[in-house]
Amino acid sequence: MNRRTFIKSAAVFVGGASISLAALEILSPRQLAALSADSAMTAGQIKVYSVEKGAYVMTEKVIKSAAEWRQLLSPEEYYVLREKGTERAYTGKYDKHYEHGIYRCAGCSLDLYSSKDKFDSGTGWPSFTAPVADENIATADDSSFFVTRTELLCARCDGHLGHVFDDGPAPTGKRHCINSVSLKFVANM
Repeated sequence: MNRRTFIKSAAVFVGGASISLAALEILSPRQLAALSADSAMTAGQIKVYSVEKGAYVMTEKVIKSAAEWRQLLSPEEYYVLREKGTERAYTGKYDKHYEHGIYRCAGCSLDLYSSKDKFDSGTGWPSFTAPVADENIATADDSSFFVTRTELLCARCDGHLGHVFDDGPAPTGKRHCINSVSLKFVANM
């Protein structure tokens, strides 16, 4: 993380508290005022790619309580998206799904994957070589099950999607192994 990103994150975290980065002699009062104004406008916004618009757009992060997510999602969707569960292999509706369109997040409808990047990995889960845009996916280290993997999350709602592996086909060599229950398909986009 570079210094500007760290300071901007710290300013967002500190928010309206009485502590100031200027008091810590990290920024001058003038720099802090400019940074705080910028952070206030973008703290809850992220840049993502919209397939429908064919362009990057700004959107709000989706933040809900556990109770709100439970009302919105089915029990299986909640288990996978919010509790980082995994559906059983070969049981998901998108494993052998070959229609043309876009796979969106089941939690917040963010465009995640295109059918043109989908391939049959033989693993029992839908697999993709890449997302529609890197900005639409977040990653985190996952050390569960005594192995370190890279977890894939929806960038807008932080819903658990699956994991990425380095055994995919060209052109990326990546296999985004995704739970069907994390996705909603929209045809012909």
